[in-house]
Amino acid sequence: MWKKTMLTILATALCTLPCSAQQQKGKASFYSRRLDGAKTASGERLYNDSLVCAHRTHPFGTLLLVVNPANGREVVVRVIDRGPYGRGRIIDLSQRAAKELGILQQGIAPVLVEPYYDTVSPLKPDDDELPEIDTAVVLPDSSIVPAWQRTD
Repeated sequence: MWKKTMLTILATALCTLPCSAQQQKGKASFYSRRLDGAKTASGERLYNDSLVCAHRTHPFGTLLLVVNPANGREVVVRVIDRGPYGRGRIIDLSQRAAKELGILQQGIAPVLVEPYYDTVSPLKPDDDELPEIDTAVVLPDSSIVPAWQRTD
């Protein structure tokens, strides 16, 4: 009985944790330029100009928001690789992502990382602006006869 109560309390606590509980603080590094075109753990190729990263635990394809607290810059990257395995490092960024954050000169910099959930749907129309659908049926015109059917 007490186990069931404890499990219920634990499940309730986990479900009510704020999103910031998934936020990580640590150091970020970035891939070498020489790795441009190399295959990653996901099988996808790494390109210096893409906004991608390596993370130890997040599933491939997860979007992560990375913030540089020193200058307030932020970037959204997609997980395509595993790592980094250096002490204190939580994420490896592509060259472009590091440039966007302003950490190329430093090499390693403190960052905040959290999952990015895009709630905006750019393709969903506003409720007031529903598209008008033309449902008219067009019947073939009997006066138009293909050349191969003409008898003149």
